[in-house]
Amino acid sequence: MTKRVNLETYGSLPYNWQMATTTKSERLELRLTPDQKQDIERAAAISGRSVTDFSVPLLVEEAGDVIRQERELQMSKDAWDAFNRVLNEPAKPLSGLADLLHRPSVFSD
Repeated sequence: MTKRVNLETYGSLPYNWQMATTTKSERLELRLTPDQKQDIERAAAISGRSVTDFSVPLLVEEAGDVIRQERELQMSKDAWDAFNRVLNEPAKPLSGLADLLHRPSVFSD
């Protein structure tokens, strides 16, 4: 089966489609070497974007990666196996838990 693409819509969509815009009011200053600045400006120009439009998506993506890595649980295979063994054990009874669950809630009116 051949996929049909409406070239008229496809070709004009990036330029005519209205996206929700967020006001950009914050600034971020960076210290760079002259070579770093020149490379960034050259790459932005080659890609047809401003330095801001070129740089921000890359910075945001890297920031997201760092934040995700911080939030992920990482452990060795041995630690993972030990963790799973504990999860697979039957629950141990806790004295007073059943009584606590039968008491009236302190959060109800």
